[in-house]
Amino acid sequence: MRSEAQIRESALDSDFDLKRLSSEELQAMAEAGREVAEVHRVLAKTSDNIVGELLKNNGTFYEWDHYPPGDVYDHETHGQYYYHAHAIDQRFEGEHGHFHTFVRPKGMPPGIKPAPVAGFMKPKDPNDALSHLIAISMTPGGLPFRIFTVNRWVTGEVWYSAKDVAVLLEYFKIDHTQPSWPVNRWVTAMVQLYRPQIIDLLEARDRKVALWQQQNPDGDVFEDRDLEVTSYLDVDPNVQIQSVAKILLSRQ
Repeated sequence: MRSEAQIRESALDSDFDLKRLSSEELQAMAEAGREVAEVHRVLAKTSDNIVGELLKNNGTFYEWDHYPPGDVYDHETHGQYYYHAHAIDQRFEGEHGHFHTFVRPKGMPPGIKPAPVAGFMKPKDPNDALSHLIAISMTPGGLPFRIFTVNRWVTGEVWYSAKDVAVLLEYFKIDHTQPSWPVNRWVTAMVQLYRPQIIDLLEARDRKVALWQQQNPDGDVFEDRDLEVTSYLDVDPNVQIQSVAKILLSRQ
């Protein structure tokens, strides 16, 4: 299971060079940033936050349970997410819980296929071959502070290469109002706001898995409970939004 040493080894350098991105990419991130900020602004007017908004009317919050029950799934885009929390001693320091985001095959473009890795089992329902994109850790105050990738066993996903998952980021969208329009908009926008860094995290994930397999040749790396978090990055949306805006302004 997750260990502090293994988590530290999975950290990604936060000094990401946004200047290397095209103006088009930065404009898309800026738009996503405005969406993230707007959702926070509106919720704050009534002393609400992302986590509280999603959990309201769900009764007692139980560790490991998915919120909302049955997950959030868009039957048009085939994006999916849920929120949950591990046992207290298995959480990141300062974490309340986290979102897991996915895209299912019906929402994938042609050419995206599961990676040919050990232990792959084709699901009975082809649409169950879902790909995990990124997880978003939240503070008890309902603010994001970390994004991270995980090993296959953690979510029961089907493994796709980092290159293919990077393509899927563009297709993730929750475009309906249930159970919370603000949270659906926010989760969608967070994936786009951090898309370049998520791609780096996915590439780091694949490197971590490959190295782990090399060091443990007799085991199935994708089912190894000692490898849970495969890469992570600490984040602050306000800093990301301001950095993007500064670069775009300098290019005018």
